[in-house]
Amino acid sequence: MTRRILVTSALPYANGPIHIGHLVEYIQTDIWVRFQRLIGNRCVYICADDTHGTAIMIRAKKEGRSEEELIADMSGQHQRDFAGFHVEFDHYGSTHSEENRGQCHLIWKALREADLVTEKSIEQLYDPEAETFLADRFVRGTCPTCGRKDQPGDNCVCGATYSPIELIDPISTLSGATPEVRSAIHLFVQLEKLRGFLADWIENGDALQKETANYLKGYFLAEDKELRDWDISRPAPYFGFEIPDSPGNYWYVWFDAPIGYISSTEQWCKANGESFDQWWRDESTEIHHFIGKDITYFHTLFWPGMLHTAGYQLPTKVHIHGFLNVDGEKMSKSKGTLITAETYLKHSEPDYLRYYYATKLTPRVEDLDLGIKEFVDKVNSDLVGKVVNLASRVGKFAGITGLADTYPDDGGLFDKAAAAGEEIAQAYEGCDYSRAMRLIMELADAANPFVEHAKPWEMKKDPERQDELRDVVTVALNLFRQLSIYLSPVLPSLAEKCSALLNEPITSWDQSQQPLLGTSVEKFTRMMERIQPEDLEKMIEEEKEQAAADSDAPVSTFNDSDQWIKEKPIEEEITIDDFVKVDLRVARILTAEHVPEANKLLKLTLGLGGDETRQVFAGIKSAYDPEAIVGRLVVMVANLKPRKMRFGLSEGMVCASGPGKEDIFLLSVDEGAQPGQRVT
Repeated sequence: MTRRILVTSALPYANGPIHIGHLVEYIQTDIWVRFQRLIGNRCVYICADDTHGTAIMIRAKKEGRSEEELIADMSGQHQRDFAGFHVEFDHYGSTHSEENRGQCHLIWKALREADLVTEKSIEQLYDPEAETFLADRFVRGTCPTCGRKDQPGDNCVCGATYSPIELIDPISTLSGATPEVRSAIHLFVQLEKLRGFLADWIENGDALQKETANYLKGYFLAEDKELRDWDISRPAPYFGFEIPDSPGNYWYVWFDAPIGYISSTEQWCKANGESFDQWWRDESTEIHHFIGKDITYFHTLFWPGMLHTAGYQLPTKVHIHGFLNVDGEKMSKSKGTLITAETYLKHSEPDYLRYYYATKLTPRVEDLDLGIKEFVDKVNSDLVGKVVNLASRVGKFAGITGLADTYPDDGGLFDKAAAAGEEIAQAYEGCDYSRAMRLIMELADAANPFVEHAKPWEMKKDPERQDELRDVVTVALNLFRQLSIYLSPVLPSLAEKCSALLNEPITSWDQSQQPLLGTSVEKFTRMMERIQPEDLEKMIEEEKEQAAADSDAPVSTFNDSDQWIKEKPIEEEITIDDFVKVDLRVARILTAEHVPEANKLLKLTLGLGGDETRQVFAGIKSAYDPEAIVGRLVVMVANLKPRKMRFGLSEGMVCASGPGKEDIFLLSVDEGAQPGQRVT
């Protein structure tokens, strides 16, 4: 029986680019969707941009454009990046849509009628510099439960949840300021009134992984604990939907974001003549959410409570994955391992990352590690050395021989691989892609010796062995085709190349059960290239350069404010001998210009006397217009090792002081000083 399945991934926030950490989820989801379609199920994949909140409002203001312009731009970038990795949505919407506003109204009305909404005057953190109340995500501090530092404003990696005001030593991520505590009216959903429903849904259903269900039962639904009221409003100013019966208050982003699953489905239904109720109010429809472990709480307590109250279908399964580390460490901008999708695609193939993630993904909530050396080895060994090797070793002969009319004796290889299809399918269904990849590579390991022992390259030289050659080609390409079918959810590009080679598109899992016979074969072209470690090194270096540019690395700033001390602890001690190595020289700014690709940099040409000049990139754009500083005498570090950046070579550093933003002050000298003169 054909299943009807609605699939969603968490909505990416419209305030930044897609990076390889995000892609774990979207690739995981896309693989599952492709598999479902391959086995004949009706599967629709819905996503959207999460567009509301303080961050969007502040960024749009800073960039001098409307929030609508900003989120439209980011949506285009996100969809471009997803397409680059072969992640195909049936519909990609936005939470800033009239459909989403309408669904928010409907669900809010249901919550009101169920007497689940209450109002409270609460104390909230306010950023006096940004002049706004702070959403949870814009506060960092020390967890009040476990003492772990640098945690977000709503939950800690230890599992604790709290309000931002409970954080120890909170800091605003918008300005770096210490927030003030101010009072405001907030609206809450009383989750404790839904305890019975939530406990039953978690205890008696199959929607959650066992470890997640046990965690929720033991921590949030324990008998000695009361479920906290869920704060779902924010006071103005706020970019979002104003609450109709509470003027001046707006639905918090975590209220309207998951509703985006529903409203984006509604948009798809309108565009395709589908029944909306069949997808969200029919028990025969399966709803599968794919999310990261950091948003478990929202999708397993708040979200089912909202759906249940509004009469919508509950999730059939919430598939939760862990985080991505790179070489055993958290992804880092400064180390170049927080790699954007755009940067990755400049240096490597999308299918390589799709395959690597597939080898790591299991049904459990486990973190993944992207080991650079392991990544190279897996791609080159598994994909190039085993799978594609089957086709490449006979491809040059196949265009001449074609495929035999009857399947030759292969020692049972094809039948064994056909029989393995059921086990591989079960692994895909259960999101155990790691197991599926192991099973497929075992088949590749068994198939390659057949070609090696047959030596078709020697048969080609003997006119009397051409029938044998055709038989070897037939076996090798059919085994390759089986592998391509099994891998097609992971490697759609390889499936397309296999389809083109053999003149038959891969459209069904069942194609793996019968050999392809009696057809011509197209001219063989290389299907994959070995990945080179140098490609990944270039990728990482490019990200390092971008991080340095964004963080104003080429400007030396000295600041004695309390905030600086909190953010920048004293580094490793140096001696006076270390300090005197710094060669400070007077320099004249000969030219100054904007760097279009950088938010904070000016490109300076500095004169050091005579014909000696230096090019320096300085992070002073927020404080100075280029024209205003041309001709000025400044102090530079003249013996700093040159640094190659994405924008060019930076051959020194100018010295400045101040707290930042508009308050950056170049260290200047009197006009009587001479360029090149040493400063002591």
